[in-house]
Formats: sequence, C-alpha cells, structure tokens
Amino acid sequence: MMTSFFDQFASPSYLGIPLIAIAIALPWILYPTPSSRWINNRLITLQGWFINRFTNQLMLPLNVEGHKWALLLASLMIFLITINMLGLLPYTFTPTTQLSLNMGFAVPLWLATVIIGMRNQPTVALGHLLPEGTPIPLIPVLIIIETISLFIRPLALGVRLTANLTAGHLLIQLIATAVFVLLPMMPTVAILTATVLFLLTLLEVAVAMIQAYVFVLLLSLYLQENV
Repeated sequence: MMTSFFDQFASPSYLGIPLIAIAIALPWILYPTPSSRWINNRLITLQGWFINRFTNQLMLPLNVEGHKWALLLASLMIFLITINMLGLLPYTFTPTTQLSLNMGFAVPLWLATVIIGMRNQPTVALGHLLPEGTPIPLIPVLIIIETISLFIRPLALGVRLTANLTAGHLLIQLIATAVFVLLPMMPTVAILTATVLFLLTLLEVAVAMIQAYVFVLLLSLYLQENV
C-alpha cells in the first residue's frame, strides 16, 4: 500500500509511546563535553570557536542588559541546527517540522521580550505601536495594525521554520520517488534527476542552518527593541 508523503512528518511511536521526546533529547549526547585541560582536541576547539563567533555576532547590537540572553540564544541556535541537520538523515524524524514544537519555542521567548520591554521601558515599548509623525486621523488605525503585527510575530517565527523544513523534505521525497520510478525505464533521465536530488540535498543542508540562524536572529531583534 502506498503511504502518504506526509507520513514522514507524523511523530513516531513505539508500543503507543511517542518518541518525539527522544528525538529532541538525543542530539545533546552527540556533542563532546569540554574538558578542564588548557589544550582541548580539535573538535572541542572548533565547537568553542563557532559558539564564540556566533554569540559575539548576535550580541553585538544589544546592550549589556541584553547580554544576559547570550546563553539561551546560543543554546537554542545549536539545538535547532542539530535537529534540522539530523532530520536530513534517512530513517530519522525532524521534530522542527511540527508547528507545535516551533510555537512552543517562539511564543514564550517572544512573550519574554515583550514583558521585559513593558517592565523596563514601557514608554518606549508602547511607542513602537505608533510611528513618529503619524497624522491624527490615522492614529487609531495604525495602533491596531501595529498591535496585530506584534502578535503575529511568534506565529511568523514558528510557521517560517516549519514551512521551510516541511517543503524541503517533501521536495526531496518527491524527487527521490521519481528517481526510483524512472530508473528501470529511463536510466539517463533518472541519473539527471538524481543529480538534481543531490544538489537539492546540499541546498536543504544550507536551509537547515540558515533557518535556525534566522529564528534566533529575529528573536534577538525583538529583544533589541525592548532592552
């Protein structure tokens, strides 16, 4: 029986127990633990260099108050990149293709930035709802529009990550199915299609990393407005 292309996005289960928790927790085991030695091996050195460069780039536009988020944002970045990359391997499940998981990250972190802005500088935070120099008749309309755009931010964060990864996985599966179907009938066309599949896989590797970076970068921009 032919299964649906969307079955790959269903949360796997074993004996009725969902395995999404294992899929989320397992990637942390793959990272080496830094040692107390002065000189580490190449892998730990490369891992530390990457984290330091990313954290410096992310915290550059933020003031000292926003630097408290460095550990949280760097951990989220590594977590998303790892899950997105592991999801491209065969017979694996990508938890970030689930909108519920992405919204579980987006909504609390976005709400935390809003609460910080309302607590520390309420005048500036509310000032974002009304651009300077707005004509008086347009003030009520613009306040409504800006309020709606503010509440759409977490939805945009979660949907962007979900849609990009879901579309990439579907496209890879469609082209891979076409390769297997065309191989016995038209080998030349199947080889060309397999080449396209290889290039698309490289593109999806880049998308997996870029989307994780974009997710964390937008959160840092929201934080920048409120600190």
